[in-house]
Amino acid sequence: MFFAALRRQSPVSLGAGAGAVTEIRDICHLIGGQAVESADGKTFETRDPHDNSVIGTVARGAAVDGERAVAAARKAFDEGPWPGMTPTERRKILHDVADAVDAHREELAMLETVDSGKIIRQALHGEMPRVAQNLRFFADYAAMATDEAYPNGPVLGYSLRPPAGVVSAISPWNAPLMLATWKAAPALAFGNTVVLKPAPQTPLTAARFGQLATAAGLPEGVLNIVHGFGADEVAGPLTSDPRVDRITFTGSSATGARIMAAAAPHLTPVSAELGGKSANIVFDDADLDVAVPESIKAIFGGNGQVCFSGSRLFVQRGILPAFLERFTAEAAKIVVGDPKRHETFMGPLIEQRHLDKVQGYVDLAQKEGGSVLIGGSPVTTGELSRGFYYAPTVITGLTNDTRTAQEEIFGPVETVIPFDTEQEALQLANSSPYGLAGILFTTNLDRAHRMAAHWKAGTVWVNCYFERDLRMPFGGEGISGVGREGGPHSREFFTEPRAVVLRIR
Repeated sequence: MFFAALRRQSPVSLGAGAGAVTEIRDICHLIGGQAVESADGKTFETRDPHDNSVIGTVARGAAVDGERAVAAARKAFDEGPWPGMTPTERRKILHDVADAVDAHREELAMLETVDSGKIIRQALHGEMPRVAQNLRFFADYAAMATDEAYPNGPVLGYSLRPPAGVVSAISPWNAPLMLATWKAAPALAFGNTVVLKPAPQTPLTAARFGQLATAAGLPEGVLNIVHGFGADEVAGPLTSDPRVDRITFTGSSATGARIMAAAAPHLTPVSAELGGKSANIVFDDADLDVAVPESIKAIFGGNGQVCFSGSRLFVQRGILPAFLERFTAEAAKIVVGDPKRHETFMGPLIEQRHLDKVQGYVDLAQKEGGSVLIGGSPVTTGELSRGFYYAPTVITGLTNDTRTAQEEIFGPVETVIPFDTEQEALQLANSSPYGLAGILFTTNLDRAHRMAAHWKAGTVWVNCYFERDLRMPFGGEGISGVGREGGPHSREFFTEPRAVVLRIR
């Protein structure tokens, strides 16, 4: 069993001091319904970013392991029962998988927390429920979706939407299981088979999910999970093998570009949700009782490691002093600490290399003329000294064309820049190669509609942040991605629309 070494110090409590995880050994790939080691026997370690301790030993896949997984998914699609099941039959199994997720919610949440540094409150009450919701929503959507008919005199046309085939799903480390199931759930619901590759930093919940899904009745080979690293290793066949019919990826813009290049020779469709440098605009008529706490969440939530964070904060000049006073005061109150504690708001960054990257941008900001109002350095006190903790950081004095304001930091670092007019605010928001999201605070609804209509962003939140409806499109413009997923957009991507024309008289 993948998690034979997992045990809790207390039965269910996830408060301070509880939920300790001993070292987990021999996390394998899931290929063709079986837990298997890498062909060459290689492994790697996954570490707890809270203290850099080893929590798991994981199979390190090579290209041959990726090829084995693709072959298993291909066989399951071409010969297995899954694609031929009715949507209602698949729906029953996916609901059973969701029930298993709910039954193991605390275990999955703790695994996510120790593996990624995500705070336990968010993992337990936000992301694990969303994992189950992903499964249920797309299972229901696929079962209830309708096709079109086009009567035209002596002929009748109608459309079919058979599954596309084998789907490679490559998910990131910042919301590991939630984003893995955002990809796998619709792919499975529409009858595809899947090869999932979680990020090497966070393999635990994907591995446990695979075990739960198999036990819940998912046929062998329908969901395959391989662990390891990039294009030169296990991920290579997932993006270049002609037996793969769709690729869905969330991660950096640079990696997304490489995946698209690998897919290009076979014209394999790619859906890619990539990086972001989202603008958060606060007008002088905004309700600061809403704008301040939502803006705090928009940059410091998720430990700052969120692709659509509001990391470029533009505040209308007239309210800048008042806003900054309240914003920095709230940022200074943020509890940075062990993510297993319920009072923690910000846990550690994912690894030392990433912490160094964040520090490098803060250093660059000061060279570019910025002033650090609060934060600006790692947190190294007490038990946090062994982990990858960084203080909530607010920087002023930069212009929008500086590298710090233009490049994705992916950490708890906010740059605050003033503006004067609505036109200027929109110009600043759109002066970025990214276009994943935008956030706007104003009580002027006409302005909100005008801004949203011309904002180059896949999602625009007005007087709120990170509210999601799974029926709506999600994705980005510019180097923030290609394509959209969610509701009918996922159906469009994970199926192969087919027109049928029949002479009836």
